[in-house]
Amino acid sequence: MNTVMNQTMPSPPHDFFENPYPFYERIRTIDPICWGNLLKQSGWYVTGYEEAKTILKDTRFKNRIPLPLTTKKYEHLKNIQSEMLLFKNQPDHKRLRFLVSNVFTPRMVDQLGPYIEKTVTDVLQSFQHTKNIDIVSDFAFPLASQIIAKILGVPQEDYYRFREWAASLIQSIDFTRSRKVLENGNEVMLILRDYFKDLIKKRKQNPEEDLISLLIKEEQQGDRLTDGALLATCILLVIAGHETTVNLISNSMLVLLKHPQQMMELKEKPLLMERAVEEFLRYESPTQMIARIASEDIEINEKMIKKGDQVYILLGAANRDPLQFHEPHLLDFKREPNHHLAFGNGSHFCLGAHLARLEAQIALKSFLAWKDNLQLFSPDEQWRKLIGFRSLKVLKITFE
Repeated sequence: MNTVMNQTMPSPPHDFFENPYPFYERIRTIDPICWGNLLKQSGWYVTGYEEAKTILKDTRFKNRIPLPLTTKKYEHLKNIQSEMLLFKNQPDHKRLRFLVSNVFTPRMVDQLGPYIEKTVTDVLQSFQHTKNIDIVSDFAFPLASQIIAKILGVPQEDYYRFREWAASLIQSIDFTRSRKVLENGNEVMLILRDYFKDLIKKRKQNPEEDLISLLIKEEQQGDRLTDGALLATCILLVIAGHETTVNLISNSMLVLLKHPQQMMELKEKPLLMERAVEEFLRYESPTQMIARIASEDIEINEKMIKKGDQVYILLGAANRDPLQFHEPHLLDFKREPNHHLAFGNGSHFCLGAHLARLEAQIALKSFLAWKDNLQLFSPDEQWRKLIGFRSLKVLKITFE
């Protein structure tokens, strides 16, 4: 047994969900790769930047679906997750990612710029005569929902349903999920499966200029994108297209409200927005933890990670590693370089990173230009009790 396993990893403090960063630092002082049991299943917790980057790039650390392959109770959830790009390993991952990225390109995303701007304007217009707004439910969530629905080709009358589906499924992939959450997620997955099966059938008969139609076209040209993979890709985009973007926009607004000087600077110099979003991604990473499993014995930093060991990569901790980032707990829009790991690294680098960045840049720039004297409605923010994501329940603000 590794001697490091005899070291006691501290229990998280009562305010962990409000501010996990001091706890991350405590773990890092023990070791940047530390054995512990923060979750039900013990494993290695990675808080060091270089260590996290090394593991993310090493294909010997495998992805796995977050449910047992033998489960019958949550079978719909398991079956779709097993087809998702997010949980695939080589060579299946490389093949499937190539097919999807061949269609879901940065160029395609950039062409959505005017639509994103119009959607932001429309959402804000509905609150023109109010004095407050919840950034999470009134702004970020409907924006992300409409954008991802537009990309997939979902009819506008069904947009509202996406919000409910996404909220249920996001909880089902977090490390803190309960049986009740899994049961609900299993039911929602069945609804989504049937919905997209029907939509895919319609697009095969009458293709349009949406992602589903383009992926079907790829398949018809001889590539091996199965119906199951296509279905799982659509559902994955529903989840990822909401969670990362909603968290990024909401977290960024909270950071600005807590840093009024930087907020004023960004209002006066909107050209700083691109670099500001990179710093928001580092400072309050939307995704805080991702998991891998060792496929063989692997030694890193004199730690022997055994075959079958769980490895939990704390992106939020790696992005505040003082060995990589000067004064990591300070918000600095001019930080250079800023090679954060908010979207992961290696072959599983987030496919939707370009979309999340563009949505956040447009949304934040538009919101800051919309109203003056932005203030927190309550000084105590409310965080969802999720370990894998940095996610606000509510962010209510007032303005003039």
